[in-house]
Amino acid sequence: MFSSGQWTFVVFFVIAFVILMGYSYRKDIALHKKHYKGSIWILVGFIAFVIFLFFLKGWLKH
Repeated sequence: MFSSGQWTFVVFFVIAFVILMGYSYRKDIALHKKHYKGSIWILVGFIAFVIFLFFLKGWLKH
């Protein structure tokens, strides 16, 4: 399906991408704390909504 050269490229690309994303996040961590304070509650609400939809789907199926 994939050649060995393509797999090598994928491995190096993923490693470089993760390193660069980690570096960028660490560099901007002070801005994240300042501008996105409390945004964790949006994530919690979204996850709760998705769980509610799965619960509702199961309840209406029976």
